[in-house]
Amino acid sequence: MDFVQATVLGIVQGLTEFLPISSSAHLLIVPRLLGWADPGAAFTAVIQLGTMAAVLIYFRQDIVRVTWTWLRSLTNKGVRADLDARMGWYIIWGTAPVSVFGLAFDNQIEGPARNLWINASMLIVMGLLLLVAEWYGRQKREVADLNLRDGLIIGGFQVLSLIPGSSRSGSTITGGLFLGYTREAAARYSFLLSIPAVVLSGLFQLRQVGEAGAGGVPLGGTVVATVVSFVVGYASIAWLLRFLVRHSMLLFVYYRVAVGGILLGLLAAGAIAAT
Repeated sequence: MDFVQATVLGIVQGLTEFLPISSSAHLLIVPRLLGWADPGAAFTAVIQLGTMAAVLIYFRQDIVRVTWTWLRSLTNKGVRADLDARMGWYIIWGTAPVSVFGLAFDNQIEGPARNLWINASMLIVMGLLLLVAEWYGRQKREVADLNLRDGLIIGGFQVLSLIPGSSRSGSTITGGLFLGYTREAAARYSFLLSIPAVVLSGLFQLRQVGEAGAGGVPLGGTVVATVVSFVVGYASIAWLLRFLVRHSMLLFVYYRVAVGGILLGLLAAGAIAAT
């Protein structure tokens, strides 16, 4: 992986991690269309640490407040009913499903699931599910209305993101919309909920950075891609939250269906290989 490839993949990761269009799918599609080697699931997981750093900095005040209040609630019953204390538990319990399924199906996620037929199909399927959620959801509830049941349900939707092409943000935002949350509230909780899962996954795959062989992750390219994804990802978060205040999710639905349809056409015509 040279500097140009690492930079392009970092931009792709930064742009698509927070938009509900699937970063994992794009990190498969772009190299395939450009004739590059598949960067691999480990590379994808590690450079997500760059975009996660963007979340940590963008939401630093929220994260510090939630963490501190949650820690206080462990010994102080008086603050356990506080939203920030409850939010800490919602994030922990909401992360449990994706952690369990991620470990159980690790081999499938890193291998067979990286088939472009699966990615293209999930782009369309999850795009249509997002469309239904946009139409069905009342979009009246805010983050302050979050409860444990909703946190677990949205955490269940996050499990779908383990299938390449689904999108972590797309899956969790879809769950939030179905539960009646506003687009911005669903996106904010989606970003916070993603922190433990992405950080744990990235740290788990760090062991492969610099290793030789098919499973190894190139050190230089990974560093470049991670830094670029952080810068682009930070801008992407700010843009998406502003966009969702006044616009629907239809733009992303159209994009997902169009890209998925084009990809299926290319695969059917034999223009690109599925694996």
